[in-house]
Amino acid sequence: MTSPANVDPVSLSQWYPLGMIEALSDIWVQTMLLGVVIRFRRMADGTVEVAHGAHSLPCCERYGYVWTSLATDPALRDAMIRIDEADESDRRLVCCGSVAVNASGLRVVENFLDMAHFPFVHTDILGAEPHTEVQRYTVETRDDGKEIWATDCRFFQPQAALSAEGGIMTDYVYRIAGPFATLLYKTSPGDDQRKDVIALFVQPMTAGTCRAHPVMFLLDDHSDLDALVEFQQTIFLQDRIILESQRPVAMPLDAASEIPTLADRSSVAYRRWLKARGVTFGAGAARAAA
Repeated sequence: MTSPANVDPVSLSQWYPLGMIEALSDIWVQTMLLGVVIRFRRMADGTVEVAHGAHSLPCCERYGYVWTSLATDPALRDAMIRIDEADESDRRLVCCGSVAVNASGLRVVENFLDMAHFPFVHTDILGAEPHTEVQRYTVETRDDGKEIWATDCRFFQPQAALSAEGGIMTDYVYRIAGPFATLLYKTSPGDDQRKDVIALFVQPMTAGTCRAHPVMFLLDDHSDLDALVEFQQTIFLQDRIILESQRPVAMPLDAASEIPTLADRSSVAYRRWLKARGVTFGAGAARAAA
């Protein structure tokens, strides 16, 4: 297939999730990726097929989801995101479905990085007044500039996880593993030596719409599965209300839009990183119309 119009090479080179593996059947499911209509299904021989019209697309099954890339030339395609914790036998894989959002996929990632909104959007769950201060943390690039990490993040949370009993000061590490992929490593209520991992993989359908695919790798083998999924979806649906009201829809990357406060350090680093890499899908100037 030919490359879709108005898609930058970095966005084009990524792998993206399409849907949960356990929901696959032999019936074609139609969706969009980077402005292109694609289909996917489980074939009779057990393999997964992803196609754009008559053209087959690369695909794989990883982290509970089916993934594809529009970069059909392997030389132009990035490697799949590596999550070492996914290979640990005592971790529980919890796929939390897929949520449609009328917002730029870049804004969804940026919102995931923002601790300052916890007390006001996720009141009495991830935050609560008067514990509103975001303490100083460190932001750095790793893997030759391909990833951004925010470390030494701490925030008081009334209920940091479904299994948590009472409020705790939660340690966070944020990892931006790609323009549309981010992970959170956070204090595990069940193991004080290791961290739970929450990943948010975003499927940019158009420049202003996307589907978010949250998945967790938990040190929790006791909590009810449905309750775990409901807990995570409740948090994300609270975020969706904020995300869909943001204007402009495209996320500005220009310096004039940056607010370099302590709470915004990861957001500023993310926007600068996107701009330096030439990511433009879902991005725009601050003056752009919605």
